[in-house]
Amino acid sequence: MPTLQRDGLAGPRTGPRVWAERGSGVFNALVLAAVVVVALLASVVAARYTGAADPLPGGLSDAGPVVRWSLPLVRVVHDVAASLAIGSLLLAATMIPGRTRAESAAPDEPRRAAALRVATAAAFVWAVAGAVGVVFTFADAAGMPLSDPLFGQNLTGSIWSIEPLRVGLISTVVAFVVASVAAVARSRAVALALTVLSAFALLVLGLAGHAGGSADHETAVNAIAAHLLSAAVWVGGLLALVVLRRPLGDALGVVARRYSRVALWCFVTLGVSGVMSATTRLGSWSDLATPYGVLVLVKVLAFVALGVAGAWHRRITLDRIDATGATSSGATGSGSTGGPRGRLFVRLAVAESLVMALAFGVATALARSEPPVPETVADPSAALSLTGYPVPPAPTALSWLTAWRVEWLFLATGLLAIGLYVAGVVRLRRRGDAWPVLRTLSWVVGWLLFVYATNGVLGIYGRVAFSWHMTLHMLEAMVVPIFLVLGAPVTLALRTVRPRRDGTLGPREMLLALVHSRFLAVVGNPVFAAVLFFMSLVVFYWTGLFQLALQTHTGHLLMTAHFVLTGYLFAWVLVGVDPGPKRWSPALRLVVLFATISFHAFFGVAMISGTTLLGGDFFPTVAIPWVTDALADQRYGGGVAWAIGELPSLVLALTVAMQWFRTDSAESVRQDRRADRDGDAELKAYNERLAALARRDEGSQR
Repeated sequence: MPTLQRDGLAGPRTGPRVWAERGSGVFNALVLAAVVVVALLASVVAARYTGAADPLPGGLSDAGPVVRWSLPLVRVVHDVAASLAIGSLLLAATMIPGRTRAESAAPDEPRRAAALRVATAAAFVWAVAGAVGVVFTFADAAGMPLSDPLFGQNLTGSIWSIEPLRVGLISTVVAFVVASVAAVARSRAVALALTVLSAFALLVLGLAGHAGGSADHETAVNAIAAHLLSAAVWVGGLLALVVLRRPLGDALGVVARRYSRVALWCFVTLGVSGVMSATTRLGSWSDLATPYGVLVLVKVLAFVALGVAGAWHRRITLDRIDATGATSSGATGSGSTGGPRGRLFVRLAVAESLVMALAFGVATALARSEPPVPETVADPSAALSLTGYPVPPAPTALSWLTAWRVEWLFLATGLLAIGLYVAGVVRLRRRGDAWPVLRTLSWVVGWLLFVYATNGVLGIYGRVAFSWHMTLHMLEAMVVPIFLVLGAPVTLALRTVRPRRDGTLGPREMLLALVHSRFLAVVGNPVFAAVLFFMSLVVFYWTGLFQLALQTHTGHLLMTAHFVLTGYLFAWVLVGVDPGPKRWSPALRLVVLFATISFHAFFGVAMISGTTLLGGDFFPTVAIPWVTDALADQRYGGGVAWAIGELPSLVLALTVAMQWFRTDSAESVRQDRRADRDGDAELKAYNERLAALARRDEGSQR
């Protein structure tokens, strides 16, 4: 039906397609409303069952029923909105194909634009719910009703000093930034950056989770962070698929299949982190009979049901969508698709979303419920309060082999890196391509050293004694990166990961964008990498960052990541074989290396001769009985930095020299082969030029 015009203005659109779009919007609203309602009901019932919303016992100050009941409900809205925002951004950045030929004249890509609109709305709801949650969290923690005349004054005075309020405020601000940028974003690169930023906003909440005060501090916190992020990606991606099914059109099958691969990783991560989280809160199998344990079992049942539904998708519904095509833009009916098989996918996805909503609601109530195992230890020692672990016994020679404390995050990172690398090598071999064995061994050895450093004796004693910490630092920053760089992981990934032909950002496309980026051109400059490597040591140890890394789990994680990444960058600009900016000559690289070695020696000497104890009052507070003089231990650590740091530097120098020799040898061989082919034409031409110059000189003398 033609559009009616009057006074230059378009009249209301009518017709089957318009009614289909309106019906689709109603269907989306009903689905999202159902998800929120199910999550809210599950949260209310679960909180009632465990007593999470009951008044505090013993006459303790209480914020009142409005705060007690509103806090978990606001959290449900917060989690659902955050998940939808992250899922929509992830689809827009990495899964939704570019324009089809029919859409090539469009000013932007309608599929990605639709996903960004959904992400914008969800992120704004996320930000508002986060702000309300900060207010309710303070009221609950302070036991102060919202109507208290001093409530606003106390809130503004405490919002940055109380960790849950501080991280909640940071997360809320980040969510608002994501919403604002997504509203005007158009490119996949921006969508990818917003996805990473959104993940950060969730991770800060997880790393400050309520389990941080438990005896098994770091396991609990890591489990919460992994659980929260994997659940958000899984749930949000599925909700985004349902909401965006009509704009996706015939790309629904492709996007759903890509999402399915990500969902499988989320499923595994969610299961492993859930088991780890449950083991820190349930002391025995009998605790499953407690109200807390019953809710854990409900989550387990929901998890199993979602796993079955996911397997059904991968085995049946996705194949049916591929066989019949995805949704038709001209289909009618609220939320209908281009056929019964497409509708089957949507119905199953909606059912999955409702089960996920049930799990979200139960999880929200669990977060406010008292577990069978107390989350805090009565009368903890100073070391336990500051590091999350008791004081280890005095180290012996056997401790290098027998002392182990599993750091699940670092262990999983190392094993995953080894597994993916070996899988890439196997793919190359099956394809008939060769890959150097020494590169594989180098990569595996590097990650095994990392796992040993973080889970073995250095990881245990490096948390409480400076000399052990410095040994750990040298291993992470100067030994492990050399092995990883010589493994050439980027080259392997570029040779094994399949390229995408539809304009989306897959792993290979992201790697290529990074390799050719201006950012890498700057940080890949040897001088920049050397200055970053050295100056970060000075800034880290002679500021409050060192104490922050010793006393907080987040600081410890960032410290470890910083050591490894800066060491990797420095080793890569010197001896790396992976693609990147134009490589400096070996002579200049050796100059940079020797200059860095000199500065590193000054760093060690400064610690040896220093009279001020680094780390603030941390080491005197923990008061390790087998460290009688903390300052002497620090000076010994400076000697370790000086001595151990020289050996990796020598290895780097020898490697640069070997590469220099190989480059010259290869150039000589190339020139010899060229001379054999053309009868040494270059040398003959050179001799002829010399002879001509000689004849000219003789003529001028006459």
